[in-house]
Amino acid sequence: MAIVDAPRTRPTAIESGGIEAIPATSRHGSPWQLFATWTSPNLEFATIFVGVIAVAFFGLDFGRAMLALALGCALGALTQGILSTWGPREGLAQLVLSRTAFGYRGNILPAALNTVMAGLGWFAVNSVSGALALSSLTGMPTVLALLIIVVIEVAVAFVGHNFVQVFERYAAYVLGIIFLVATITIFVHADFGYTPKGGGWSFGGFTLTAAAAFGYAAGWNPYASDYSRYLPAATRTRIIGWAAGLGNFVSCLVLMAAGAAAATIAGFNPDDPTTSFVASMPTVIRDFTLVAIAVGAIAANALNIYSGAMSFLAAGVKIPFALRRAIVALGFGIIGFFIAWSALPNAGSTYENFLLVIAYWIAPWLGIVLMDRILRRGTSIAQLLSDRARYKNPAGIIAFVIGAALSIWLFSNQTQFHGPLSGVSATSEGRDLTPLVGFLLAGLVYWALFAAFRPKLGGPLGAPGAEVPVGIDAADDVA
Repeated sequence: MAIVDAPRTRPTAIESGGIEAIPATSRHGSPWQLFATWTSPNLEFATIFVGVIAVAFFGLDFGRAMLALALGCALGALTQGILSTWGPREGLAQLVLSRTAFGYRGNILPAALNTVMAGLGWFAVNSVSGALALSSLTGMPTVLALLIIVVIEVAVAFVGHNFVQVFERYAAYVLGIIFLVATITIFVHADFGYTPKGGGWSFGGFTLTAAAAFGYAAGWNPYASDYSRYLPAATRTRIIGWAAGLGNFVSCLVLMAAGAAAATIAGFNPDDPTTSFVASMPTVIRDFTLVAIAVGAIAANALNIYSGAMSFLAAGVKIPFALRRAIVALGFGIIGFFIAWSALPNAGSTYENFLLVIAYWIAPWLGIVLMDRILRRGTSIAQLLSDRARYKNPAGIIAFVIGAALSIWLFSNQTQFHGPLSGVSATSEGRDLTPLVGFLLAGLVYWALFAAFRPKLGGPLGAPGAEVPVGIDAADDVA
């Protein structure tokens, strides 16, 4: 079996291998590192813009926007904490663990979706925000700023897990201080009595905001165990869950609050949100904030490219090179640059729709994998995950298609499509309950189909050697 190179003292050494299980000899780290891991990538303008959307696009006043944002962030952070606890037992990435719920072949769909959304979609969104900040700070052409941001993002992800973790740790200190000062400055200038057009409240605006916040916070869910799988198997799961969940929740909510507050300041222009966000700041704070926005984009996209590459390999793609993960990450960076370039002219509305689409697919996937874990409690899954085992579980893919298709068709509220139950009419902008319906429906359908199909279960949990997965990589030589 290929051994992942994870030297503790050399974070700059390129991580070799792909998605194979992390052996006990390479396990290291503290669970509280996950607090920084899931704080840094949220300290960026994409997070701030979710708060802007709540007020400027969905028409909520500050107080009601915060309630909706807190609800969405809390739900996304809760599942982030839960999923992060799954990494150490088998030492596997999240989309590999997803195979128990979907089967080897069925898992190609969620793995492919996460590959596109993470390695390309989120990468483009964050690269655009970083490029706009760097361009505003330096006056350089936006395309050149985008190229600089992308090169740095790809370099961090190319090196691999240990370097990503070190980068996120130190970025959390620097970005945390800068964005805290920026948020305080915004709050000083905010008009908390501001009432948006429409009165500052609508049920539709509330659900859209909660769904967008959930889509952002839960957007990290398919990556969760990617960054906890190196922890020793005996690490306390409660600490893992709290560290990952709190890091995600606190960083998201604080920066979304800053965005919502900024949208209440007179003269705020949602069509030029980066410039508007820093317009009320003193020059020094403004410049540091623009630097932080650019660095925050790098912190976020280091994870997006890394996990996008992991999901690509989890789909069973065969790349027989020792640096297959790094090569895939490089490829995503090149493709993502051109996608981000094309998104520059219409970044605001593109991002709004993207956030909701993220929630549309993650919610049913979550409902299924969480239900699968409940139904398999007390059993081993290690022997089900091998590429060559070709484990089958049609319940997952059927439940996913039913849950996603019905919830999107009936409840979605997108620019180009409004579901018949979305409440959109000549007098109402409607609501969006798609993530909630998708989560519940997919989970319940999977529960019923699990009983009908009776997919294979592993042996008793904790049996000698039961939790040492082998053959988990398409390029692995283990039978």
